[in-house]
Amino acid sequence: MHPDEFRRHAHALVDWMADYLRDVGTLPITSAVVPGDIRRQVPDAPPLDGEPFEALFDDFRRIIVPGMTHWNHPGWFAYFPCNNSPPSILGEMLTAAMGAQGMSWATSPAATELEQVVMDWLRQMLGLPEGFAGVIQDTASTATLVALLTARERATSGRAGKLGLAESGPALTVYASAEAHSSIDKAVKLAGYGLDQLRRIPTDEAFGLRPEALGQAIAEDRSAGRVPACVVATIGNTMPLGVVASAH
Repeated sequence: MHPDEFRRHAHALVDWMADYLRDVGTLPITSAVVPGDIRRQVPDAPPLDGEPFEALFDDFRRIIVPGMTHWNHPGWFAYFPCNNSPPSILGEMLTAAMGAQGMSWATSPAATELEQVVMDWLRQMLGLPEGFAGVIQDTASTATLVALLTARERATSGRAGKLGLAESGPALTVYASAEAHSSIDKAVKLAGYGLDQLRRIPTDEAFGLRPEALGQAIAEDRSAGRVPACVVATIGNTMPLGVVASAH
């Protein structure tokens, strides 16, 4: 696609996006399609030749949009909002245009250093002391997995990552509220703890984790020779706030 052609199509897309953000409140929040409706409107086999961009954009409006759930609808109260905003959309357009690769400093120095600055801003906004640091993850579920991996390595002094959990010492245990998100279960499995080592701690009438029940569970695991590795803190009952690791 020639840059001039790209410019023309991009203007059309931005016009559509601006109209969508303005009018999303007039759309149905959830789709009326039934399973298979979208697939039936898309060819079973890949095309042999490319189609004009206008045709693809028309397919998007005719097939895709009616099959979407509009998480940024003002009447959407399920789960959590879609976490996008007009400034963030524009920012994604810029990073997509450059094909920014942020996996290390060498691949995009500006991306790495900007992330470091923004994370330190967040530390200051939360009132955390100097020395706290972190990295931006793509989803809360990924952040949960990274935190559980970090807790695993702390609890085993790095042996789990080097030798594997089977060779790193006693079984590690994880503690989470009975209201914690399902991503905890997935991360416990992916990080190698095993679901049998996840302790679901009962909650009180306000759905808060009961400290006395947590203390009892930790004491029982220590008596059995297991090593408490982390406690998952939850705000609300949809997403985990984070993980606090302890090998003691």
